[in-house]
Amino acid sequence: MKVSLGPLLASLPRATSDKWPGGEPFADALAHGTMSVEVFAPRGKDAQEPHTQDELYFVISGTAQFIHEAKRMSVASGDALFVPAADRHHFEEMSDDFVTWVVFWGPQGGER
Repeated sequence: MKVSLGPLLASLPRATSDKWPGGEPFADALAHGTMSVEVFAPRGKDAQEPHTQDELYFVISGTAQFIHEAKRMSVASGDALFVPAADRHHFEEMSDDFVTWVVFWGPQGGER
């Protein structure tokens, strides 16, 4: 399987909703078994909530502040982040070019 970033980014933002008034900032890229991959490019407010699977972020471009369980850290292109299932997390202060791959995998509730 192969996916290219350009067409996915061109499809963003997606449909608007109460949760994402500026449009959904993510697009599905790949899936196999329990694994799924998305591109995520939030602008303004990142309204994501805890997920039911473990996840990895691979920052493709830009910078942001990443808040994980109330701990703040700076992230930039080239960084990788791990978030266990059900942990609270989101991005703030995203640069205009902030984009990250997100990989979800494993059982519901994570591999604790």
